[in-house]
Amino acid sequence: MSRAGSDWLSLSAPVVAKADALASAVLSVQTAGEGFIDLTDMVRRFVAEAKAAAGLVTLFLRHTSASLTVQENADLDVQRDLITALRRLAPENGGWRHVTEGPDDMPAHIKTMLTATSLQLPVGDGRLLLGTWQAIYLIEHRAQPHQREIVLQFVGATAVG
Repeated sequence: MSRAGSDWLSLSAPVVAKADALASAVLSVQTAGEGFIDLTDMVRRFVAEAKAAAGLVTLFLRHTSASLTVQENADLDVQRDLITALRRLAPENGGWRHVTEGPDDMPAHIKTMLTATSLQLPVGDGRLLLGTWQAIYLIEHRAQPHQREIVLQFVGATAVG
């Protein structure tokens, strides 16, 4: 159903900045096995150290059995329920052919395909423009601990001074 007029729409004034910087770093994360790891503070630190003012931060995960997401940070039951949903979508006992690396590996690849290995997040006024209840997470899909690497890049305008 469409609404008449545009009383329910609002658009802030555009902020225009000339991109003058590309900053890159690699974040290494040791996981403890299946579950969510909050990366938000490390990404905020990267934004601060890059002196990012306005632009985009890209996160790229260099793996095919883990993933990245932006998700609620207030209730841990959300993470538990998401893990449950992913287990239902790609169970270990799914009759998979690829079992060379263990029974959890093929389900991990499927879970990664259903989620994401990269994220783009806006930066404005020198900070990540996440919503109130949003955080950035690495989701480890394997049962055993793994060392994961995430490439962080900021493209945009940097702070003067």
